[in-house]
Amino acid sequence: MARNRLRLSIYLGAALVAVGGGAIAAVAATGPAAGGLTATFTKDSDWGTGYQARYTIKNSGGSAVTGWQLAFGLPSGAKLGTFWDAAVTTSGAVSTAKDRGYNATIPAGASTEFGFIVNGSGAPTSCTINGAPCAGGGPAPTTAPTTRPATKPPTTAPTKPPTTAPTTQPPATTRPPATTAPPASGGGDVRVAPYVDMGLLSNGSTTLSQLASSGNVKSFSLAFVTSAGCKASWFNAFDPRSKQFGDQIDALRRSGGDVKVSFGGATGIELAQACTDVKALQAEYQAVVSAYNLKYIDLDIEGAAVADPTTIARRSTALAALQKANPGLKISLTLPVLPEGLTNDGLNVVKSAKNAGVDLDLVNIMAMDYGRSGQDYGDLAIQAVKSTKDQLKSIYGNSDAAAFKMVGVTPMLGKNDDNGTFNQSDARDLVAFANSNHIGFVSFWEANRDRNACNGALFQCTNVAQSPFEFSKIFAGFQG
Repeated sequence: MARNRLRLSIYLGAALVAVGGGAIAAVAATGPAAGGLTATFTKDSDWGTGYQARYTIKNSGGSAVTGWQLAFGLPSGAKLGTFWDAAVTTSGAVSTAKDRGYNATIPAGASTEFGFIVNGSGAPTSCTINGAPCAGGGPAPTTAPTTRPATKPPTTAPTKPPTTAPTTQPPATTRPPATTAPPASGGGDVRVAPYVDMGLLSNGSTTLSQLASSGNVKSFSLAFVTSAGCKASWFNAFDPRSKQFGDQIDALRRSGGDVKVSFGGATGIELAQACTDVKALQAEYQAVVSAYNLKYIDLDIEGAAVADPTTIARRSTALAALQKANPGLKISLTLPVLPEGLTNDGLNVVKSAKNAGVDLDLVNIMAMDYGRSGQDYGDLAIQAVKSTKDQLKSIYGNSDAAAFKMVGVTPMLGKNDDNGTFNQSDARDLVAFANSNHIGFVSFWEANRDRNACNGALFQCTNVAQSPFEFSKIFAGFQG
């Protein structure tokens, strides 16, 4: 979801969620490039062993430019990690970022940007935009900002980048959980669990407990665990075995809430794609379940992963074995959706899980980015829930009530990437429908966007008039 992070791109008209990062710090100079485009490199945050950065592409010409491609090189020892708002391929030391469609056209005088994480200390050594020099896209100052370092993003996704928040300390990579109280065992209510871009929480600017108390919610879906090779990793930054965020999870549980850790998202590599052996895959899922004593996990399957039969089957087999080894573990699948229901690929994911013996708790639909911006996004979300209920009823042969109970819904707050809008009235309508039909789960992308309540870049703002945490308080009214 996600990215955002749930940043969003459009996949066959269905929503794909991914997450990404904020803004501050020093920049390199720019100059004219092909089609009037210039590109500026900005290092947003530096934590010694890596950094978060972005390129801002500006159209200095007199007419709109449609379509952009930026290539940049990294020095030896530096490696591109996660990225957002661009499709990026890497060959050797050079990475090539292309527009994602929704940000392809840059009007005269306007700009767009994409962000990324680099593992290592070297800033880009070369840069071209649409084949012409970026004229200044080389190394930026290497000193870390001293006032407002941004956070490292998760995957992306229901794919969104983090906002910038004040802090005086760079993110810690191995910070152990607090030991002032014994770990909580979980078991809180997760019927309402907004997604949280956990990259935002790595710098200490806010906590899960603060988000919960401000928004009147108790539980969250934590985005995203991806892979570093065949190893589980929080957005390619932290090993879950070190229990990063463990203190925050324990504090949330002590106040009666719980968490659902979400694997996957629209960027990065989901573990089932990285691990070619079912037992190794199960072991990585188990490592995360054990590290946080989880009762709930979510698999956010989108992009290429939702259409890959090999990894779908591998994931289903591993999840069935994981569930057998952890009695009571509840597993949800988060999938792209249209108002008419799950795509054929999404249906295949559900059928695969059922056939492998997974006792599926929920199918959570990403009710966003339909490419139908002229329509009511609250009505479309309700239609998508109804359509998915009918599909699950057909697959499982259960009643309307039982099928509704298997459906979760996750819209994107405010403006979607396709210019559709999900506003407060839509949220109230969706929650009322969810209560009337007793669906299983409600969520949204993403809690920090609701906290910011701002106008600006979609990765950090809802771009609708709202008060902070207004959507959270509406969704908190869901009773199941």
